[in-house]
Amino acid sequence: MLTVEGLRSRYGRIEVLHGIDLEVQSGEIVTVVGANGAGKTTLLRCLSGVQPVSSGTITFRGEALVPVPAYRRLARGLAQSPEGRQIFTNLTVEENLRLGAFLFADDRVEKDMDDAFRMFPVLKEKRNLAAGGLSGGQQQMLAMARALMGRPSCLLLDEPSMGLAPIIVAQIFEVVKGIRDLGVTTLLVEQNAFGALKIADRGYVMETGHITLSGAAEELIADPRIREAYLGI
Repeated sequence: MLTVEGLRSRYGRIEVLHGIDLEVQSGEIVTVVGANGAGKTTLLRCLSGVQPVSSGTITFRGEALVPVPAYRRLARGLAQSPEGRQIFTNLTVEENLRLGAFLFADDRVEKDMDDAFRMFPVLKEKRNLAAGGLSGGQQQMLAMARALMGRPSCLLLDEPSMGLAPIIVAQIFEVVKGIRDLGVTTLLVEQNAFGALKIADRGYVMETGHITLSGAAEELIADPRIREAYLGI
């Protein structure tokens, strides 16, 4: 579904991605793990089109994506739930969700919203409240639900567990597993390597803008280098 080859990106004169290669097959949960500053968020920003690509290719469902502007990539089926949630705090929960469906003006929008409320029941309870009044975990749920309102075939999830209590993190990861049942492929970026690899099919390890390891998730969890560097074992 998604193939990245030789991807490079820079901020000014400083290159932060140094020839990234990865692929995501339809129906998979693939995770990219690494420390803060490794370049994970920059990678997702390149995929969603908000960060310029210096060189390399991005192919999504057979189409070259680099020339496609960011605002058209959602219509192609690629949606991002960004780091830090970036919800509209002054709007209600329902208004945030409707903004996620801005491409559509059909009867299915109401069904999509009902599906979002089934996935995140707390959002239904707070649908008429300002999003800024939600807890951190609830805001993360809203960010994910808003992205799903765009009916993506591939969801880019950037650090969904960041800053959340362990019990909420467990809930978020269970939801990520459930998104697969909706027919949505997921590329998950996480510092929480153990949590991400536990639910993923395959994983990539990123360090200072390079992919240093890749493989099946269970193999990466068992790798002594990963266990020492990221799992504290």
